[in-house]
Amino acid sequence: MTNFVKPFRYVMQIALSVTFMLGIGNCLAAEGQQNELPQVIIETSEGAIEVTLRPDIAPETVDNFITYAKNGFYEGTLFHRVIPSFMIQGGGFDQDLNQKQTRSPIRNEARPTAKNLRGTIAMARTSSPDSATSQFFINLTDNDFLNAGVRGPGYAVFGKVTGGMGVVDAIASKKTVRSRGMADVPQEPVIIRSVSVRKTDTAAE
Repeated sequence: MTNFVKPFRYVMQIALSVTFMLGIGNCLAAEGQQNELPQVIIETSEGAIEVTLRPDIAPETVDNFITYAKNGFYEGTLFHRVIPSFMIQGGGFDQDLNQKQTRSPIRNEARPTAKNLRGTIAMARTSSPDSATSQFFINLTDNDFLNAGVRGPGYAVFGKVTGGMGVVDAIASKKTVRSRGMADVPQEPVIIRSVSVRKTDTAAE
């Protein structure tokens, strides 16, 4: 019996050690994946908003947004629609409230597990599900009715504000008016000066 117990304990110790190391490896892999998520900085007239994008849940949407950003499309556009306790929307109109020419629409990547929670960024669209182009919005509260499957196909979340939520709330507090046939337009223009793309610090090139 003695000759059996010692080898058995030795084997179990090795097995536990391997399991522990695999667990650490999985955690590091998960952390690495998190660190590889792209980030954008939305510079506005009210301050900077940092957004971490999620290509793992909405790859086409993220690629579309990054393309517009890298092409300088968002420079000089407005947050043209601001509704307190709901959302702020921008990325489609210049400072004269003229709608900019966009690329072709993309398919709606909304999914029930990617919810429109406070601080998430999602694509704006028309009543047609696959009509999103450049415009996006940032949720000011948990807007469950925008989620896929609640009232239809939903609105595609593709990232989350990870810095500068105070700037988002400041924009949301702006007094709004009706202008050029559009409602909820900030009386004092909120300008998007630039949208720059970068990676997280640990994954920076």
